[in-house]
Amino acid sequence: MIILAENSFMQPAFNKILKEDIDSIIPFIQKLSKERIPGQVLKQRFTEMFSQNYECFGIYIDDKMIGVFGLWFMTRHYAGRSCEPDHIIISEEYQNKGIGKQLFEFIYKYAGEKGCETTELNSYVENYRSHKFYMNEGYVIKGYHFLKKL
Repeated sequence: MIILAENSFMQPAFNKILKEDIDSIIPFIQKLSKERIPGQVLKQRFTEMFSQNYECFGIYIDDKMIGVFGLWFMTRHYAGRSCEPDHIIISEEYQNKGIGKQLFEFIYKYAGEKGCETTELNSYVENYRSHKFYMNEGYVIKGYHFLKKL
């Protein structure tokens, strides 16, 4: 268990994950998903994602991976060049330590350097803690995300 003083400051590193290192992120993604997607299926999907406008990052404290996130880059007719943070997960023992705030500062800077005008994201309906965080970051709810399995 990690015990930190109330005002301690953790300095995370956000390092790009290469396609060859997909296996390192699979356990995090499996924790995030309510569906039990087999590791091999996730590996196949991430391999395909890496061939698209997608980048993946690990979140590290003292060289230990404590989380992952992805970024999608696209141009939207309503938002211009946009960055979509995706599948953000930070290990429970590192949550509520200010790492999320630092993560989003990194995302905004990185996306801006890539010419993005906006960021947008999805959040599971029942993930109330993330809703509060995103609203505090200045995100507004603009619609619903629908999914239909074929």
